[in-house]
Amino acid sequence: MPDTELCIVGGGPAGLVAGLLFARAGVKTLVLERHGDFLRDFRGDTVHPSTLRIFAELGLLDALLSRPHDRADQFGARIAGRSVRVADFRHLKVPAPFIALMPQWDFLDFVAEAARPYPGFTLRQSCEATALIEEDGVVRGVRTADGEAVRATLTLACDGRGSRFRGGLPSTTVGSPMDVFWFRLPKTAEPQNQSMGVFDAGRIFVLIDRGAYWQCASVFPKGMADQIRAEGLDAFRARVRAVGPETAGVDQALRSWDEVKLLSVSVDRLERWHRPGLLVLGDAAHAMSPIGGVGINLAIQDAVAAANILAAPMAASVDVGPLLHKVQARRMMPAKRTQALQRLIQNRIIAPTLAASRPMTTPPLAIRLLDSVPLLRRIPARVLGMGFRPERVRSPEAS
Repeated sequence: MPDTELCIVGGGPAGLVAGLLFARAGVKTLVLERHGDFLRDFRGDTVHPSTLRIFAELGLLDALLSRPHDRADQFGARIAGRSVRVADFRHLKVPAPFIALMPQWDFLDFVAEAARPYPGFTLRQSCEATALIEEDGVVRGVRTADGEAVRATLTLACDGRGSRFRGGLPSTTVGSPMDVFWFRLPKTAEPQNQSMGVFDAGRIFVLIDRGAYWQCASVFPKGMADQIRAEGLDAFRARVRAVGPETAGVDQALRSWDEVKLLSVSVDRLERWHRPGLLVLGDAAHAMSPIGGVGINLAIQDAVAAANILAAPMAASVDVGPLLHKVQARRMMPAKRTQALQRLIQNRIIAPTLAASRPMTTPPLAIRLLDSVPLLRRIPARVLGMGFRPERVRSPEAS
C-alpha cells in the first residue's frame, strides 16, 4: 500500500501550490522539502498578476497581500542615460493589476499555512528525496537521504532546475549568453517602486525596488565570472558605482565576494515531462532565464494545470497515468513560447549590448515608441504580467 496518494518533491512555488490544490481537492498529499525552513536568499521574488489572480480565485488574495510586499504597477528602464517607460500593468483586467515584490520565504510560508488546514496535506521539512523507487518500469515513490522509502501513487518532481529526477527524459538546451551576479544595496533616496533596468554599452544592470533596499542583478557575458572576480572587488564596485546614483552605497554594502551570489543562467526544457508514476513540473521541466522574473509564475501555472487535470480523478481513486501527457500538452506551448521570447531578447538586446564598446546615444526606436505612446505599454505588460495561456483554478474543493 502507498504511504500517500501524491508525493511532491520540492517545497518551492510549484510544489507548495500543487500541494495546496491537490489537498484542497481531497487528495492525500505529502510535500518533501530538503531545507528546514524557507529563510534562504531567493532571487525569484516577483509574483505576477497571473499568479495573484489564482489566489483571488482561491479566496486568498487579501490574506496574501497582507504579507510584506511592494507593488510595481509600471516598469521602466534607463537606456543611454534616458529614463523610459516600458510596461504599464494598471490596465490588465485582473483583481490585482501589478507585480507584487514579496520575499519568497514569505510567499512560501503563506502557501504552506493555507494548505495545512486540509486534512490530507503534510509538509515534511529537512527531508531530502534522493532517488526514485521503481518497480516494473513504474515510479512508486522516492527514497530519502536517511534511507526511508516513501511510497506514492504519483510523484511530482518540483525540485527546480537541478532536479535529480530528470534522468532518462529527453531534453533540449536553448542556451543563454549571460550570467548574473546578485546582491543587495541600500537605498539612499526615494521615491519607492522605481524598479528598472539600466542599459548602456557593455552594461546591463537591474534594480528591483524592495522598499528598504535594492535587489541588484549585474549581467555579464557567460563564463566571465572568474575573470571579473580576478580583477578584484574594487574594480567590481567601481563598475557598480558607475550605474548611477542608486548604487552609491556599494562600497559599504559589498565588503567581500561572499555578499555577491553567482547565478549561472541556463535555459532548457524537457521534451517529455512524465514517466509512469512520475510528472515533472516547473523549473525541473523548463529552466528559464531570469528575464522578466517569469520562472516562479510559469511554475505555479504548471501546478494549477496539473491540479485541474489530475486532482479530481485522483480524489476519486481513478488511475491518472493515462492523463499525465495532458499536463505536458497543456503547458508545453507556454514554456516554448516564453523561452523563444527570452531567446529573442537575449540575441537581439542582451548579447549585443554586453558586446558593445561604443556608448549608446539614444534608446532603440521600439523603446522610444513605448515611452511616447502609453497605449503601447499595455502590450509588454500583458505578455510579462499574464504570460502565454494563463491558468484558472478548475480543480474542486472537497467538502
